[in-house]
Amino acid sequence: MLTINILCIGKIKENFFKEAIEEYSKRLSKYCKLNILELPDEKIPDKINDNIIENIKEKESNDIIKHLPKDTYILSLDLSGKEYSSEKFSNKIDNLSMQTSNITFIIGGSLGIHKKLLNISQEKICFSKMTFPHQLIRIFLLEQLFRAFKISHGETYHR
Repeated sequence: MLTINILCIGKIKENFFKEAIEEYSKRLSKYCKLNILELPDEKIPDKINDNIIENIKEKESNDIIKHLPKDTYILSLDLSGKEYSSEKFSNKIDNLSMQTSNITFIIGGSLGIHKKLLNISQEKICFSKMTFPHQLIRIFLLEQLFRAFKISHGETYHR
């Protein structure tokens, strides 16, 4: 069975986000083994500059790198990444599942992902050029993964 890992910075605090994550995790259990690992975010000071931003992104990305599973295909969620339709995303997951049994999605903190982590990612994907809270992006990702599996199995949901 395909294993999908989601490594993300920051804890989900709001119950409505937690409930959505639990619901999609339950739905996805039919199609894959899902692992979600929340890593702590760095405190962002009130006064911030480019050096501080880079240092925070580097610390958070180093933490993610330490927790990357072995032999996994890495997709980082990043504004500079490729945008997919739901059908193309489903095809992407299908194709990857024929090449590997382990796919890892990276969701960085509120300041983004450091270039060191982006450089070791096999791919960068973008759900929208708009900015969303990283907690909400986690739900978007889970929903699109569920939709992708429904599409690839020819099941009703995607309409």
